[in-house]
Order: sequence, then structure tokens, then C-alpha cells
Amino acid sequence: MAGWFKRLLHKRKPRSVENGLNTSHSASSSPSSSSAESSSSSPSTSLIRSIRPSPMLPSDITASGSARWAKTYDVCICHSEVDLEVVEELVSYLEGQPESFRCFLQLRDAAPGSAVGTELCDAVQNSHCWVMLITPGFLQDPWCKYQMHQALAEAPMANGRTIPVLKDVDRKDYPRELRNLYYIYMKENSFRQIRDTVVRYLQDLCRSSMSTTE
Repeated sequence: MAGWFKRLLHKRKPRSVENGLNTSHSASSSPSSSSAESSSSSPSTSLIRSIRPSPMLPSDITASGSARWAKTYDVCICHSEVDLEVVEELVSYLEGQPESFRCFLQLRDAAPGSAVGTELCDAVQNSHCWVMLITPGFLQDPWCKYQMHQALAEAPMANGRTIPVLKDVDRKDYPRELRNLYYIYMKENSFRQIRDTVVRYLQDLCRSSMSTTE
């Protein structure tokens, strides 16, 4: 009788009870495993979310969204035909810079068959800066004076867009219309000065453009 009672007590538990226990164990372990998975994936997720494209610097004139690209040319070279050799050297220097300045050179870039006056006006309007190479030939060329007046009319406040460069001209012969502007005297490092002046204007342009859009 005692042996039969002991066997009854050690009788195997019903399967439903075992399943219930396993289920409750699984349910109790589930949050921790889920939490572990979440915590293991969390760093990579936060890393991905933290990656953002760098904002364009206000003075970055090479950025695709820069105000520089609103015009066709960065620099228009106003010059006499007799000074073409030095002008070609200047254009080659500017276009070979890291900024790859876009220069308008009349004999190279003007549309064949178009009116001279129209081309000169378009060159002024479609350029950010204008380099006036003031030489004896410039002072005697009516088209040079015409383009100079167009540039001054385009930017009468002299905000750095007009860059006078003197070569073989005395100070007393400096055009009266430009007397309120500082000039660069052509010498060994003049090309570098011209380049720096153009860069400074374009950087100011980009900064002011960014501030007005914010």
C-alpha cells in the first residue's frame, strides 16, 4: 500500500503542465533576448542615423550649390587687341588654378557673326568680375572704353567686381571714371593678386547668398 502511494506521488506530470511551464519560461526569457538584440543593434543604428552630409561652407566657391554658378563666367578680361599676348597668359594662369576660373576672352569666346557691342555687353552681364587691363592701347580703343562704362553701369558701387590693372601707364593717365577704385600695377606677382581678388569677391558672394537664404 505504501509502495503504491509513493509511485502515485512520483507519477510523471501531465504534458499540458510541462508545456505551460516551458511556455512561461520562453515568455519570461523573450524580453531579455529581445532587449539583447535591440542593444546589440542599437549602436549600428545610431551610427547610421548620425551620418549626415556635410553642409556647404559659405565660402566654398567650388560647391555645386554655390552662387558662383549663377553666371556663365567668373572673369571677363577687358583689353585691347594689341595686348592679346599678356591677356592670354593671364587667362591661362586663371583657368589653370585649382578653382578652374571660367574666363571670357573676346577673340576666343565671342560668337562669330554677332555684333561687337552686343557681345561686349553680354560678356559684362554674364561675368562676376571684370579685369580692366589698362594700357596705352586700352586708352586709345573706343571699344575698351565702351566695355568699361558697361561694367561701371552694372556695378556702380565698386564692390570688388571691377579690377583695374595698370601696365605701361602713368598714374596721371589712369581713367577718371576709375579714380575711386584701387588698382593693381602689373609686375611679377600681379597674376596672383588678380586671382586673390577674384576669389575674395566670389567668397563674399557665396557668404551673402547663404545668409539671405537662411
